[in-house]
Amino acid sequence: MYCKCGDISHAQHLFDGMIKKDVVSWNALVSGCFQFGFFEKALSVFICARKAQVSLDRFAYAGALSICSRTGDLECGKAVHGLVVVGGFSKHVFLTNSLMDMYSKCCRIEDVRRVFDNSDCLDDVSWNSLVSSYVRMGLGDETLKIFVQMHTVGCKINCFAVGSVLKCCSDSNEMLQFGRVVHGCVAKVGLDLDVFVGSAMIDMYAKNGELGEAAKFFKAMPNPNVVVFNATIAGFCRTELESHKEFAVEALSLYSEMQRGRMMPTKFTFSSVLKACNLTGSFELGKQVHAQVYKGSLHHDEFIGSALIDLYSDSGSIEDGYRCFNLMPKEDIVTWTSMISGCVQNEHFERALSLFDNLLAIGRKPDQFTLSSVMSACASLAISRSGEQIQSYATKAGFGKHTIFGNSQIFMYSRSGDTEATSQTFHEMNNHDVVSWSAMISSLAQHGCAKDALALFREMQNCRIAPNHITFLGVLTACSHGGLVDEGFRFFKSMEKAHAVVPNVKHCACIVDLLGRAGRLDDAEQFIMDSCFHEDPVMWRAVLSSCRIHCDIERAKRVSERIMELEPRASSTYVILYNMYLDSGRLSMAIKTRELMKGRGLKKEPGLSWIEIGGSIHNFVAGDISHPMSQAIYAKLEDLILSIERLGYVRSTTSELDDLEGNVNLLNCHSEKLAVTLGIISLPRVAPIRVMKNLRVCVDCHNTMKLFSAHEGREIILRDPIRFHRFRYGSCSCGDYW
Repeated sequence: MYCKCGDISHAQHLFDGMIKKDVVSWNALVSGCFQFGFFEKALSVFICARKAQVSLDRFAYAGALSICSRTGDLECGKAVHGLVVVGGFSKHVFLTNSLMDMYSKCCRIEDVRRVFDNSDCLDDVSWNSLVSSYVRMGLGDETLKIFVQMHTVGCKINCFAVGSVLKCCSDSNEMLQFGRVVHGCVAKVGLDLDVFVGSAMIDMYAKNGELGEAAKFFKAMPNPNVVVFNATIAGFCRTELESHKEFAVEALSLYSEMQRGRMMPTKFTFSSVLKACNLTGSFELGKQVHAQVYKGSLHHDEFIGSALIDLYSDSGSIEDGYRCFNLMPKEDIVTWTSMISGCVQNEHFERALSLFDNLLAIGRKPDQFTLSSVMSACASLAISRSGEQIQSYATKAGFGKHTIFGNSQIFMYSRSGDTEATSQTFHEMNNHDVVSWSAMISSLAQHGCAKDALALFREMQNCRIAPNHITFLGVLTACSHGGLVDEGFRFFKSMEKAHAVVPNVKHCACIVDLLGRAGRLDDAEQFIMDSCFHEDPVMWRAVLSSCRIHCDIERAKRVSERIMELEPRASSTYVILYNMYLDSGRLSMAIKTRELMKGRGLKKEPGLSWIEIGGSIHNFVAGDISHPMSQAIYAKLEDLILSIERLGYVRSTTSELDDLEGNVNLLNCHSEKLAVTLGIISLPRVAPIRVMKNLRVCVDCHNTMKLFSAHEGREIILRDPIRFHRFRYGSCSCGDYW
């Protein structure tokens, strides 16, 4: 009575007071302890009964095996298995099933199979248990074979086995056809209406990209519950393809339907809905969902927190994302990764590195995605030393050979201008995906190695890796920088016809740049007018850059006016036109352009250059005197200018906008000159000087760097938004054409 009521303490007290304990009393106490969750006590009583040589019945053995399953005590489970065999209970089917469950929970699939194969008494539960065991171990192929056997022998399949099989079909596109067969089988017996099977079916179709099929299945279900809604909403948010964006919109409609039906959303609902808001750009709706999350006291959940961080990061509200991050327990590495990625995405690179340091300080272990995001921060700042430290950490942690991390290394070394390390990393990787190839091709293109980039593209095709839009952007950039007009057009035309990649505005701008650099400015303008992007300022800016190269002042004036109509707040257009007027000696037109710019409340974006020395980043603006070594930098720069004047250096006749505004000496102390001078002072003579700049390098600085490299015998690598300039022995890798 006490056992059946759950009062185990009184039952134990009564049992201890019994003079004669028979098999019934022992079995009753064991079963009672097990039934009400006193697993350790139940196992202790079972062992005592064995020591007292009491012949327990099969139910006590089943209870003991269940306890071993729950606790994962394999050794104890094996001992009970031996007692089952010795006691002659192995022919009882429910003990066979208990043994299979115990070995499965202890991850001993060989023992599960051995018990199954050696048993003379199997039922439907045995078969379904075998299927579930193989799924638990991730053995998809074996699971499907067993499922076929079950169907062949006429075994009755339960909803959990079907759900397990469908999960295997979700993990591989190759198994989708088998999943369709399973769908047909379960439909015949009516299991497709079960919520467990239904959610698994929707998940399978969604993971395989068959969102239309998932939607049909959902609509066919008579009374979907919150589990089915969650599976469908999550499935509709699984892809970021433009062609499937309407499903993300549908996910938001399903959420509204849940609310109308007064269904209580779970944390899985909220995390998927927040992703749907992100995919559709519904940031205001996302804030409303955030309020519902807060009202439900779910804002501390790691999954929801990560989704909120992603939402605010993608909307540009990184500070809101940071507030969400600070409210979370931060136990899960996914949360840290989301926040670090958000910082990188919003160009808060130094904060991303600081977060990574904090992560390590509290003992959290980053995964390959965390490390990849941090490497992106290093790449954007072009701080290879920090990147190498992270690489060392990743190698020790076993991530060094992972493709995703290798891709980040390629990006980091490429952005730092270290072509040798970029190439070495690429060739040392075990596997290359489309990202690896694209990153390497883009790196070669940015460094002016057009022929090498195109050769690598052909090698990629030989490896049967399908190129994507980023791959072609690198290929077309290579053709543009290399002056390969015919090749560029051939690749452009092959994009959609041969590779099903639809050109976007960036690809078209590359063609405009390709024609413009070759001096075919009329063709460049005609190409724009024939394209669907003729209203996009990106296209016209490419023409304007070519006008600067070829000193076509009249065309530049007309194109600038066009850009000003499309993008009136872009100061760079005014600056280019202003400098072209000065180059051509039209001072009055230059002043007029400056006044127009000032009248519209526009200012030239300040130039910023930076260099990494000893793991620290040193930032400079034009005329900067804030650096601790300013006095030494300016003294050295003055000596360098005097030295190269003896080599024939003459200040460029092109003045900068700042100079006309009264800062006549700024040209000699542009930010890149200050950064390079610090590098000359601080770095060993054998070390290349790597400087990054946020704006295009001016003509005077470009000429100066060539002479600095010749005079000092140093390699100077300067990255601007257009390309890399590698200065050696008085010449530049761009051939003075950028």
